[in-house]
Amino acid sequence: MTAPHNEDRERALGATGEELAVLLHHASAEMLLALLDNPSLDETQVCLLLERKDLPGEILEEVARRKPLLKSYRVKRALAFHPRTPRLASLRLLRDLYLMDLVQIAILPGVSAELKRNAEDQLLARLPQLPLGQKITLARRGPARVAGALLAEGHTQVIAVVLNNPYMTEAQILAALAREKLPISVVPAIVHHHKWSITYHVRLALVRHHSTPLASILSYLPELTVSDLRELTAPGIVPESLRKYLQAEVQRRIRVSEKAAGRSAPAKDDPASNRE
Repeated sequence: MTAPHNEDRERALGATGEELAVLLHHASAEMLLALLDNPSLDETQVCLLLERKDLPGEILEEVARRKPLLKSYRVKRALAFHPRTPRLASLRLLRDLYLMDLVQIAILPGVSAELKRNAEDQLLARLPQLPLGQKITLARRGPARVAGALLAEGHTQVIAVVLNNPYMTEAQILAALAREKLPISVVPAIVHHHKWSITYHVRLALVRHHSTPLASILSYLPELTVSDLRELTAPGIVPESLRKYLQAEVQRRIRVSEKAAGRSAPAKDDPASNRE
């Protein structure tokens, strides 16, 4: 980067008030770089500078290198949220962001998949230490992976909230149901949920789960495919006490299918079947 002319640099270093505010929108990267050395540049003005979406990458990189500027949380946050902040700088900044700022990074459209994933990792790492109130807040607004982890924890006050989380996915529900150790309050909450209780693959997972009430399982069986029912009847998939119900349902389906096939086939003594 070429140094600005001495006159421009002196102007950038000495600007105050309205002139400083005008220079924050200067097109020259060299002028902006000199402006960062201005002793009158305060936290608010740096944040105004970082609101520029057209800010040259080298300016963002320079701000990220300056530890005195990063002592301000507002500056740190503005830098982390800027779409042109260098990748490594963004990843470093995540470690210092507050909880709900991490949530915002994780759900904002346009944020890179890598940055979202790392923001989620930070949230997951903090979960064990969070008080219940913050967990409830996360359950309401957190990204899918965090919602899934909160569901698996099984806090009674959290479950009802997290199942209604708009970012919750079927994949996370299934992942929770696949866990060997799942708090007993989770399965009944899913069974009675207006959305997840009617999802085919969730119902299939509930049939497999040892905590699902038998009445619920029996109500699901007529809706499962014969191939899935047969798979479930293999030894070791479900308890022996449940296998007999599954096998009976398979046999019922076979009988229904055979009857339907018999009705559709023309009878041998039907005169219509002998017509040319």
